[in-house]
Amino acid sequence: MIRITNTIAIDEREIQEEFVRSSGPGGQNVNKVSTAVQLRFDVAHSPSLPEDVRQRLILLTGRRITTDGVLIIVAQRFRTQERNRQDAIDRLAELIRMAAKRPKPRHKTRPTRASKDRRLEAKHRRGDIKSNRRSPAAGEE
Repeated sequence: MIRITNTIAIDEREIQEEFVRSSGPGGQNVNKVSTAVQLRFDVAHSPSLPEDVRQRLILLTGRRITTDGVLIIVAQRFRTQERNRQDAIDRLAELIRMAAKRPKPRHKTRPTRASKDRRLEAKHRRGDIKSNRRSPAAGEE
């Protein structure tokens, strides 16, 4: 079990890992050893995720999630399989932690009289600056 928060834990069987060849540093080793990790996690069908967390996670991940609801994380930052594997799991956990936070509800507020006055005064000053840039009219010279 991978513990994400106090209430959310993911079974390791829900995660599929595939090791592929990595791009980047590694010399000749990069052509021979599959060190990059493609981690796949089925967000849409995971029994470990509450429904609200699932919805926020789908919105949060954007292009990294397939149309079937499978999240794909590619980790190739490090030169060893194990470090890349741990990096991918850490990134998955961090994404789920972010999705687990409920957004604070927005309370409507109205601008104060002083803020309205400051905004209008700034607009007048900007307009004056622009009007002073104009060349004088042909008859006023």
